[in-house]
Amino acid sequence: MNRAAAAFTRLPADIDVLVLFDDQYVHYYTGFVFTPTERPMAVVITRDGERVLFVPRLELEHAGQLSDADRVVSYPEYPGERHPILLLLDFLEQQGLAGGVIGVDFDGYPPVMGYRPFPLSDHARVRQVSALLDLQMAVKSPAELTLVRESIRWGDHAHRLLQEYTRPGLRENEVVARACREATEAMNAELGTGDRNWNRWIHGALAIYRGQIGPASALPHALANNAMFEAGQTLVTGAGADVFGYLSELERTMFIGEPTAEQRHFFDHMMRMQDISFATIRAGVPASAVDIAVREYIDEHNLWPHWRHHVGHSLGQRIHESPFLDLGDDTELQAGMVFSIEPGLYVPGLGGFRHSDTILVTEDGCEVMTFYPRELEELVIPV
Repeated sequence: MNRAAAAFTRLPADIDVLVLFDDQYVHYYTGFVFTPTERPMAVVITRDGERVLFVPRLELEHAGQLSDADRVVSYPEYPGERHPILLLLDFLEQQGLAGGVIGVDFDGYPPVMGYRPFPLSDHARVRQVSALLDLQMAVKSPAELTLVRESIRWGDHAHRLLQEYTRPGLRENEVVARACREATEAMNAELGTGDRNWNRWIHGALAIYRGQIGPASALPHALANNAMFEAGQTLVTGAGADVFGYLSELERTMFIGEPTAEQRHFFDHMMRMQDISFATIRAGVPASAVDIAVREYIDEHNLWPHWRHHVGHSLGQRIHESPFLDLGDDTELQAGMVFSIEPGLYVPGLGGFRHSDTILVTEDGCEVMTFYPRELEELVIPV
């Protein structure tokens, strides 16, 4: 059974067809990677697993050449003489698929680049099913795990170059560019991935700082600003690689020169929080239990002023997928799910303290798939 047909094993029996607009679902079920614009695009999936891409004329050749959909049909343009959503419904009716319940991720194409909402539910019976599809995406096949492991290997290589090239007096942009270029060239030479974007989130092998340098590392989602590296700084990194559409996540907290007692204090707490996460994960445990276990440690050690986010998230083709390791998500963990484990502490004026490792949920625990050094002594950059 192919991936598209297998989706229906998780769905209510009265759903006759899926119409999915999210570009990541399109990627997952057809292999087509594209940039969403105001022109609606969707994949139509039937119960027997046929996948039809519905695209604007602009994308017809693109979708035909770079997807593995069974068919590609197109409409002239948006807004057009007849709205694309009505043309999509015309197509479903022609195929005998418009009479029942349509499983959707959005009630029509979502607002993108000025697109005006046009609800599908005004013209058909629809039911939101994305949570069930996300569970299918979350449990990785052996082939998917192979690609995630390759992503880990090349993210590790890029990060080693990043750490090697980082020195006081240099700037973020030059160090990141050198590490990413060399790692991507090596990956392309070995895997034959070429220069094509297989995933719209990242390209090639990546190791970056995202501006999380010195005090700015206390901003969990900062942006690169070409900061200069200086002795005494706390650094938070990010690394991974796009291997035929699959991603991984590696982050490390590093220091330029010997860390102070205060830096060591928060680093040690962060490491303990991550160890607690690893120890809590296994098949059958709710995702919320992992976050709750870490929160208990935060409470015990009065670390709440430095906490900003949940423990982690699933990942695969998206950088962030569900389930989330959050006290509000009680999804039961299953063997084969892949997560980032990234509990962090953030101290204004000092920096951020966050490792992220990619793990695989197993029946009796978890496998830490990333293998970059975690210990403080191996993460000190010489002055």
